[in-house]
Amino acid sequence: MQLKVEGMTCGHCERAIGNAIAALGGSAVVDRAKETVDVRGIEDAAHARRAIEAQGYRVVDAP
Repeated sequence: MQLKVEGMTCGHCERAIGNAIAALGGSAVVDRAKETVDVRGIEDAAHARRAIEAQGYRVVDAP
């Protein structure tokens, strides 16, 4: 699934989001320029959203 995420500005942001999704058993491909996160291996968008938002980022579009 692809999520639109605001607030990503640096490599730390990419790692924080990647680690949060990995903790759920999935993986994430972060594109800061497009403000998107492609989440793989997780079916529940709500779980992914909560994990990202817990890191301080705002998910503005989710399936």
